[in-house]
Amino acid sequence: MSSREVINLRFNQDQGCFACAMQSGVRIYNVEPLAEKLHLDSDEVGSVEQIEMLNRTNLIAIVGGGSRPKFADNTVLIWDDIQKKFVLELTFPLPVIGVRLHTAGNKIAIILEKRIYVYSFPNKPVKLFSFDTRENPNGLCEISCSTENPILAFPGHKCGSLQIFNLNATEQGSSSSPINISAHQNEIACIAINQRGNRVATASKKGTLIRVFNVQDLKNVRSEPIVELRRGADPATLYCINFSADSSFLAASSDKGTVHVFALGDTTLNRRSKFSKMGKVLGQYVESQWGLAHFTVPAECACICAFGSASSVIAVCMDGTFHRYVFTPDGNCNRESYDVYLNACDDDAF
Repeated sequence: MSSREVINLRFNQDQGCFACAMQSGVRIYNVEPLAEKLHLDSDEVGSVEQIEMLNRTNLIAIVGGGSRPKFADNTVLIWDDIQKKFVLELTFPLPVIGVRLHTAGNKIAIILEKRIYVYSFPNKPVKLFSFDTRENPNGLCEISCSTENPILAFPGHKCGSLQIFNLNATEQGSSSSPINISAHQNEIACIAINQRGNRVATASKKGTLIRVFNVQDLKNVRSEPIVELRRGADPATLYCINFSADSSFLAASSDKGTVHVFALGDTTLNRRSKFSKMGKVLGQYVESQWGLAHFTVPAECACICAFGSASSVIAVCMDGTFHRYVFTPDGNCNRESYDVYLNACDDDAF
């Protein structure tokens, strides 16, 4: 196994940076332009399994793992890059398989296989909430960037169900019970929340459909999606789904080696089935909307995707490659840049 192998990738909350958990430590990169911002070697942090940035601040959450861990997999450590040391440690009875930081910097969510804890953060952490989930081996959980609507979304107790919770619940004096959405018939594989915290997108392990739900008013949330998007007809493993900053578009990556772009603001831009006139015969299959545009990346290589400036989509792959494509409203998609981010030069200025 290569000492440089990437174990996990995460974009920060504004999608302007991405973090790499690696066998050889930790690296953080700026997206536009592509440049390395932080490099922690394995002698400092060991091999790392999970990583989460807090916006563009000096605070980074890591969990040990991989082939040469320096820290236990049941411990979350917070690295302060100004002080160049760990400033906080949280230990749990079971392995931590995910960490999420709220953009305002006042909450941290710790994901175990069947439980999620939410603490105040970073000063003197106090447990605020805990939620039971069904088995969640991939640590699925997301928090919106919004300070007014800090939505937490994670798998429910039933197969294909999703739980939604507003982290301001105690401050608002509202119910502290999550809202449940029956999102899919199969197990949920991907979750995304837009930056305003009023839309949640999900995909199941079947990987053919992406459903978008309105969660603006949690008292009146419905299990019927406001739009249903079709990635393809054949099953696939979805690695990532992500909203654009203004929620006008959504991107999805899968093991088919394809990144799809869907229109949400003007859904007439999405392609429709050629068999739409046969709707009564084919059922809902033809009601789904197909992608506006797509491009290819290395097949069967996990990658995360996000939106950049000027109608661009960024794909960051586990093999160390970085792809930037620009799409147009008529569905054209052209490559703007290709790089190997592991070879990117250091750049100290954010």
